[in-house]
Amino acid sequence: MTRLQTLFARKKDILSVYFTAGYPKLSDTRLVIESLIASGVDLLEIGIPFSDPLADGPVIQRSSEVALENGMNLKLLFSQLKEIRKTTNDTTPLLLMGYLNPVLQFGVEAFCKQAQEAGIDGVILPDLPLQEYLDDYQELFRKYGLTNIFLVTPQTSEERIRLIDAHTDGFIYLVSAASTTGVKDHSGVTQLEYFSRVQSMKLKNPTLIGFGISDRSSFARACDYAHGAIIGSAFVKALEQSADLPSAIQSFVTNLRQDLPLLKN
Repeated sequence: MTRLQTLFARKKDILSVYFTAGYPKLSDTRLVIESLIASGVDLLEIGIPFSDPLADGPVIQRSSEVALENGMNLKLLFSQLKEIRKTTNDTTPLLLMGYLNPVLQFGVEAFCKQAQEAGIDGVILPDLPLQEYLDDYQELFRKYGLTNIFLVTPQTSEERIRLIDAHTDGFIYLVSAASTTGVKDHSGVTQLEYFSRVQSMKLKNPTLIGFGISDRSSFARACDYAHGAIIGSAFVKALEQSADLPSAIQSFVTNLRQDLPLLKN
């Protein structure tokens, strides 16, 4: 089994954390990864900064701007990740998340090859159409052992969700609402009906809920309907406000997980 498959087979209430590579400082990428893994985070999403991140809210947009101003690019990111599996454990899945344009500019096969060499397990490219992936990139991703993670929204039809489920072997990313990242917890009736609808489909792949997950309560609520949740903007904001990243990261994760079972219905 892959690292992703092993994680979902052995654990529930999975905590996935997104951060932007090269933020707050250019050299912080490895420190953030190592600190997140040491704090017990289950899954990491390493954000590739991009100048036009359409799906991201202001916090992550700003972190991308800062990272680009710092000089972050894919070539540098891969050099930072080159030895990451030697300085951390070999079991925590690592994903690259970003937009298609930088990958195309870098070269898709070169991107896949260097991702594999760095020990990356999968990729999330929200603006890569499903059919384009199937026609042009699926074989290449498989050649280099990369899982492509697809996103679905409350507007995604059951037919399309099942098609996505048939063409991935990692997890399905449930976007909590049709909005950008960082919007506060969506726990209204419409969102809960959406989560329940997907849950009742008995998909072969596990699901994680993202967008709007910001604290223990929203994380616990998401875990009622999926295999775990993804936190991005709240974590990036915590990095921005700290002068001691390892301590801030440990506190953030500890506070998030504290008393989690008491919050679940």
